[in-house]
Amino acid sequence: QVQLVESGGGLVQAGGSLRLSCAGSGSIFSRNDMAWYRQAPGTQRELVAVMSSTGSTSLKGSVKGRFTISKDNAKKTVYLQMNDLKPEDTAVYYCNVGRYYSGSDYYAPLDYWGQGTQVTVSS
Repeated sequence: QVQLVESGGGLVQAGGSLRLSCAGSGSIFSRNDMAWYRQAPGTQRELVAVMSSTGSTSLKGSVKGRFTISKDNAKKTVYLQMNDLKPEDTAVYYCNVGRYYSGSDYYAPLDYWGQGTQVTVSS
């Protein structure tokens, strides 16, 4: 079965940085595409970043230039490095397994999610 565990969230001031981690089970990081989503209160869950099994990446919207997605296959972990954090980045961040179509920059999530990790950015 698929197991995903997020960690690394916390409370930071605007302009600060955090690195989120998503630890997976089995061969999930070598066999599957992965993504980070976030969800703030009263909003729909939003795609933030994609990491394909072949190493292609995609950053979405306002996080471009500030966030970086990476992975370590040996540690079976996907990371989201978040720099220059803003209050609007405040959300619960979730790791996801899915399918990335790089030609059209389309990510199709599967129903495999971690428990989420809270990121709070204060002004």
